[in-house]
Amino acid sequence: MNQVSKRLVGKRVLITGGGRGLGRALVRACAKHGAKVAFSYVRNDAAAEETRVELEALGATTLAFRARVSDGAETDSMVRQLEESWGGIDVLVNNAAVSQNLPIALMEQEDFEHVLRVNVTGVYVTSRAVLRGMIRRKSGVIVNIGSLAGMRLIEAPVHYAASKAAVVGLTQSMAKEVARHRIRVVCLAPGLLEDGLGKNLPEHRLVDYLRHCALGRVGTFEEVAEACVFLASDDASYVSGTTLVMDGGV
Repeated sequence: MNQVSKRLVGKRVLITGGGRGLGRALVRACAKHGAKVAFSYVRNDAAAEETRVELEALGATTLAFRARVSDGAETDSMVRQLEESWGGIDVLVNNAAVSQNLPIALMEQEDFEHVLRVNVTGVYVTSRAVLRGMIRRKSGVIVNIGSLAGMRLIEAPVHYAASKAAVVGLTQSMAKEVARHRIRVVCLAPGLLEDGLGKNLPEHRLVDYLRHCALGRVGTFEEVAEACVFLASDDASYVSGTTLVMDGGV
């Protein structure tokens, strides 16, 4: 692997939704910084295998699990296997999320509940499973991936915005509760990025975003991943309970 500043050497990291997109960038960055990295995914076996093979070619220790973050049994099984294989999890990155570009008038209740089930219940279920070991070891970091949509008055699907606002609240509450166990909890809230929701926006909405963005561009997956590495590392040992908004200055 390339010789770079390795902030996560010796750390055991679990990233949810790590098979592609931002998740893959997070997996790659954590591995680059010296961590053992496990990741979960839901459907795309080919993308997950591509991610795993890529990292193994770089010399990284990697495990992949097909598990739904909102399913307690699947998540508990994944965490249990990691605890047995690696002896523990030092860092959890709650990245798995979904969205739909639907106006509220056309949004079915199931649409709303599905997004909250993955984006909010998934954070709770996975954090609960991982925290049991972290509390025993009196050490750990949880990084929740939020969104600018949960922080600012911007045009975004209401169920997605609601879910990401809830992640901010979860971050604050968890950070206060588990601090006595020497566990940190932080939230990283990106603005529009090069792919995903940003790529699927109508042209007029992207133009409007860029007009209000001080840096005049969308962010990259790699920029967000490097910020996540910092928050997960010992270099951020006095950072907890807060949300870092990473939006280019909107």
